[in-house]
Amino acid sequence: LTGELRREIEAKTTELATRPLRCLALAVKETDGLDQSLKYYAPVEGSISGDTVAGNNANGVSAGGAHPLLSDPKNYANIESGLTWVGMVGIKDPARPEVAQSINVCTKAGIRVMMITGDARDTAVAIARDVNILPPKGTPGGDNVKAFEGREFFVKPESEQLELLKSGNIVFCRAEPSDKQKLVKMLQGLHEIPAMTGDGVNDAPALQQAAIGIAMGITGTEVSKEAADMILSDDNFATIVDAVEEGRCIYANMQAFICFLISCNIGEICAILIATIAGFPEPLTAMHLLWVNLVTDGPPATALGFNPPDPDVMSQRPRPSDEPIMTRWLLTRYCLTGLYVGIATVGVFVGHYMGIGVTLSELSSWGKCGELWTPALDTMCSCDDLFQGAGRMLPQTLSLTTLVCMEMFKALSAVSVNSSLITVGPQKNPWLLLGVAVPFLLHIIVLYSGALGVPALGDSFGMVPLSLDNWITVLRWSSPIIIVDE
Repeated sequence: LTGELRREIEAKTTELATRPLRCLALAVKETDGLDQSLKYYAPVEGSISGDTVAGNNANGVSAGGAHPLLSDPKNYANIESGLTWVGMVGIKDPARPEVAQSINVCTKAGIRVMMITGDARDTAVAIARDVNILPPKGTPGGDNVKAFEGREFFVKPESEQLELLKSGNIVFCRAEPSDKQKLVKMLQGLHEIPAMTGDGVNDAPALQQAAIGIAMGITGTEVSKEAADMILSDDNFATIVDAVEEGRCIYANMQAFICFLISCNIGEICAILIATIAGFPEPLTAMHLLWVNLVTDGPPATALGFNPPDPDVMSQRPRPSDEPIMTRWLLTRYCLTGLYVGIATVGVFVGHYMGIGVTLSELSSWGKCGELWTPALDTMCSCDDLFQGAGRMLPQTLSLTTLVCMEMFKALSAVSVNSSLITVGPQKNPWLLLGVAVPFLLHIIVLYSGALGVPALGDSFGMVPLSLDNWITVLRWSSPIIIVDE
């Protein structure tokens, strides 16, 4: 090749690579330059490479098998030298159409994508720009992209390598399998959580070393699948992004489940604690607490596991790997809502007694009714009528129903841990609507069991039917939990 022709070929190669096309050079070796035995060598049609069959050709070379010179890699350099250029081919291997959008989603989600390929630099950069790993030319940062050949990157000082790996998407071209392991180790040293994809036998060490090794289910080798943590059944990058979204949704639903139960229990503890410290009668009996924990807490909490993903779930930054599921903010938030639940549960109980003329000081010394104080004449009630039997069952029923309503309201507002009830309404989760409706219906059945012909059911739970005015009082105390939670 003359210098002029060589420059012309290189220019054409660059042009094809930037389109982007994978370039293959085609060349032949004249028979005059071949070994005598290779001139007449022709494998038998249908034979398996590497196997030999009986019979020799005229030059004594076994027909149908691998030629002795070709079976030794040390001879390749000699055989493949002195070739005659005959042309070049550009092969189009386009990325799937959904990949570009998936890369954009990754960028919004705080996930950095690093492309590691054996392609030439121009081809790799062009493909990376097509799928939004690198910005297009003419845009901010588009003319000064992070694209390195493997050897070019690893000859840099280690401090410079780590600095380059700290931010942004990067393309590594002409990379060797061992380069993947080095990159994974360096990223882990930066406290990143690398996920590595691969399909070949040489990718197995990097797949095993990465935090999440992802093997290709269609084109992947068995070795790579064994080394991986996850197998991509459709070999589609977009599926990885969908899996990230699903994983974030599952984690958020776990948070919603745990935080809902914790906040409800905090409310019940606060109610008993406030009443005990103030010296009030118990607003809830042991049977009431058992009813709340087994019937009205369980179904809504379970239904929260079916919450849909938040609208902005893929716009949130990745959480730290050591972050507890109950963060300080969530604990503070649910302690405040739990405190209101406790105050409201006791408040409706106290409000009932104050409505019939019992003062706070009298209520706090209810055990000495008849000794330190007597009920007002206008109440027309004795101490036993106020604090025993049906006289005590009504305020306790008000407290229990208020607590049940607040927990149902809290469940309906827990479709999203962070988004507002207005943004993500309970209708997004039909199972939650069912999980709230069934316990509340059971509570109504127990409340009005007398009207249903089973009065013993209500008596066994220490509950009496509520009037319309009682329900208005319950809603006045329970509905503000929505505002507090918001």
